Amino acid sequence: MEGFEVLEKVAESSGNSGRIYVPKKWIGKKVRAVLIE
Repeated sequence: MEGFEVLEKVAESSGNSGRIYVPKKWIGKKVRAVLIE
């Protein structure tokens, strides 16, 4: 897997799922989330 930028964050609870926030400049871009723990 190749990419342009990397963020390491902790997913937060959101209803029945989880979420992570990304920078506004990522809106409309293809993004992948990888579970590392």
